[in-house]
Amino acid sequence: MNVFDKVKEYILMQLPVDPAKVAPGARLVEDLGADSANLMMLIMDLENEYDLTVEDEVLMSIKTVGDIVSYIEAHI
Repeated sequence: MNVFDKVKEYILMQLPVDPAKVAPGARLVEDLGADSANLMMLIMDLENEYDLTVEDEVLMSIKTVGDIVSYIEAHI
């Protein structure tokens, strides 16, 4: 399973959204309805999945599904 598919899987576990809406350009808050608690849980799950740590300053710059995928791909 590629990184995007794994990220999408975790997003769908966290958020009640139509799977078709989960695309690289989808904005986590505006398009998918995530709140800060959803985002924290999502990042924690992905940190565990990929055995990495996302620094707080990076968290603030993550706005889209593609941002998460790019970060993971650059750090695994």
